Amino acid sequence: MQTDALLDRFLRDLASLRPLALWAHGSLAGGDYREGRSDLDLIAVLPGPLGLGRIRQVARLHRRLRGTPLAAKLHCSYLTPDTLDDPGRKHLTWAHDGLLHRPVTPVTRRELHTFGRVLHGRGPEALLPAVPDRQLTDFVVRDQRDFWRPAVDRPRRWRQDVWVDLGLLTYARAGVTLREGRLITKKEALGELPALGAPPEVVKDIARRRYGTPAPSDPARRARRAALTRAYLGPAIDALVAAYG
Repeated sequence: MQTDALLDRFLRDLASLRPLALWAHGSLAGGDYREGRSDLDLIAVLPGPLGLGRIRQVARLHRRLRGTPLAAKLHCSYLTPDTLDDPGRKHLTWAHDGLLHRPVTPVTRRELHTFGRVLHGRGPEALLPAVPDRQLTDFVVRDQRDFWRPAVDRPRRWRQDVWVDLGLLTYARAGVTLREGRLITKKEALGELPALGAPPEVVKDIARRRYGTPAPSDPARRARRAALTRAYLGPAIDALVAAYG
């Protein structure tokens, strides 16, 4: 399996940075991973601090992986023991073929505590503070209100399949978290969407793209997909935020 080979190589290369832990979250940890389609979402805890020299080491490590099967889908955030506590803090992250800084959100933290996969070292419960329920639900409402709802009003980005897929699946997952206090996989979210009134043809298209043979991509299909999704998602998010915000 190419995924296992990549993770083994990554862990070998990471050894020079003396990691305290390496964890997987997202689809790989939650049992909904599809090789070649799903991202590999990882968290590494390194001895601190992360100075310029170590940042360069991280960048070189990832650049050496280029050309390795699935390496483009491997994303990893780098934390240190003294930067674990704050869910709003931005951490060094390799994603989309470059370095950036982004938070390890309350949703990711709860995933790690609930079903995180330990690839090396100590588990999340030994290093990462637990996520209070209120912190989780506040973040989920904020994410829907402040990120996804404004995004609905930017039509061009919804011509990209990834925006439609993630927009609808994230909305369904948010609803379950707010109603029931639990996290669900993308596959479970896909099962929620029909009962939530999402456009059936778009839901079927997401299922094909993730689990079957995607429909041929063409501008007319993307435009229809975008229009149906935006028409549904704007009012749906407004109602969700009104109910739980």
